[in-house]
Amino acid sequence: MDIVKIARTAGLQILLDARIGRETYHSVSGSLSSLQRFADAVCAAVADETPVRHDHAEHGEA
Repeated sequence: MDIVKIARTAGLQILLDARIGRETYHSVSGSLSSLQRFADAVCAAVADETPVRHDHAEHGEA
């Protein structure tokens, strides 16, 4: 999941604050509606990535 891409698509502004070694630090700003779009998009992405688990033991099956 590319969280920076999701943030930009949601309308948030991404600023590069620093790069130290392999770590990159960003600031994110935007409106509350952009934040809500971001949260909705992350939830949808997580739901798409999470496999549905069919636990047979839950139903008394072996």
